Amino acid sequence: MKVVLALGSNLGTRFQTLQGALDTLFDAPELEFVQASPVYETDPVGGPDGQKPYLNAVVVAETTLPPRALLERAQSVENAFGRVREERWGPRTLDVDLIVVGDTVSDDPELTLPHPRAHERAFVLVPWSKADPDGEIPGHGRIADLLAGLDQQGVRLRPDLKLQRPD
Repeated sequence: MKVVLALGSNLGTRFQTLQGALDTLFDAPELEFVQASPVYETDPVGGPDGQKPYLNAVVVAETTLPPRALLERAQSVENAFGRVREERWGPRTLDVDLIVVGDTVSDDPELTLPHPRAHERAFVLVPWSKADPDGEIPGHGRIADLLAGLDQQGVRLRPDLKLQRPD
């Protein structure tokens, strides 16, 4: 089953954190790396004023794990990189969001799938479009079509930063 994960960081050593998160996510079995997007620097969306820019990337993978196990893995990786949940959409060392898990649709408050705001966030869709040009969000449509209606000004490619395939 195809899985799309969004990685973001705006505290500490942002790029090293994204690479470390990528390596850690795929360090355990049953999650197979397919593709990582380029890295983008993005303006913060929502949350408190004065936040620093984020580095964002999207990772496409294949798995046999159920969505809840993927969520637990994502949260354990966030914790390993010092994620603190003090305020909604606040600054963070690492954010790992499950965007799409196959065709799973869930309105569980602990695990809403597909991600409830991914279809309206250029910082997710721009990198995803590079990692998986034919990607789709169940119930919302093709990434390319969704991007056509979004302001992409706050999403800037960082060609000097390239995530390495996890070992």
